[in-house]
Amino acid sequence: MEKKKLGFALTGSFCTWAKVVPILEQLTEKYEVFPILSPIGYVSDNRFGKAADWIARIETACKRKVWHTIEQVEPIGPRNLLDLMAVVPCTGNTLGKLANGITDTGVTMACKASLRNGNPLVLAISTNDALGASARNIGVLMNAKNVYLVPMSQDDPQGKPASLVAHFQLLDDTLEAAQQGKQLQPVFQ
Repeated sequence: MEKKKLGFALTGSFCTWAKVVPILEQLTEKYEVFPILSPIGYVSDNRFGKAADWIARIETACKRKVWHTIEQVEPIGPRNLLDLMAVVPCTGNTLGKLANGITDTGVTMACKASLRNGNPLVLAISTNDALGASARNIGVLMNAKNVYLVPMSQDDPQGKPASLVAHFQLLDDTLEAAQQGKQLQPVFQ
């Protein structure tokens, strides 16, 4: 049986990449994964690792080059290249852009293209302002057609009371539910 085609975008919540990339690697057994990085994700060397090292690991797992520009992902829409799309982790910045129709990166263009084709878009939120400035955007996206959220919870209620992080281990279950047009529940755990 032919594997479904999954667009897998990583945005700049670098503290989560060590959890997210192994999940991406596992998903390559089940899906044909097309990796996409945000502009900052593609170039940022930070305390969580060097961009070149992350890119090499992702490209090795997916057996294809990372897309990171609007031009590279633009064909997703007209050619219907993907069956579903995931943004893992999805930062507050990306949430805001998606909720407000801003398409200025390869990640947001890939999401727009996927939704254009009526395909599921799964978001695994990781942002320190989810229960603050990003709350409105989460609400908008929860109410959008074909958008699904990986269940999430507060990661540090005392130190960062507005922060939410997705339960990344539930990504595969969320992808399965999304393909059936269902939101995995409960969203907030």
